[in-house]
Amino acid sequence: MLASLRRFFDSLLPSAEADPAFEHTLQLATAVLLVEVMRSDATLGATERTAVFAALREQFVLTAGEVSALVDMAEEAARDAHDLHAFTSKLNAQLDPPQKARIVQYLWQVAYADGHLDGHEQHVMRKIADLLYVSHGDYIAAKMRAKDAMG
Repeated sequence: MLASLRRFFDSLLPSAEADPAFEHTLQLATAVLLVEVMRSDATLGATERTAVFAALREQFVLTAGEVSALVDMAEEAARDAHDLHAFTSKLNAQLDPPQKARIVQYLWQVAYADGHLDGHEQHVMRKIADLLYVSHGDYIAAKMRAKDAMG
């Protein structure tokens, strides 16, 4: 597991040239952000974990086993991370504004998964959206789409 995390962090240093591992880097960076929102809730529940899995399956073409392994790696990376910039910078380098807004929508779906949105979740959401340079209008639109999707 440590070797895979080392490869991930090493992959953050070079430029975003097209390489076979870069898609995995984007997947892991996205998964870390989803996990961070999941962890920001004081009562971590199965519904939020399910929302993380669903978002990753929807965003990337992965099997259930691949999603499970990705979430495990993301949880470890999130525990070891000092900040989120290393992850958001990779997404900023490769994604356009609508793609980043889509990720924010997935983050909102995780936050709303348990039917309760607490202040710490909102703080983490705003922080991530700012790091992704998502405009306030796109941030609110993503929030409303996620809320509508949750019913």
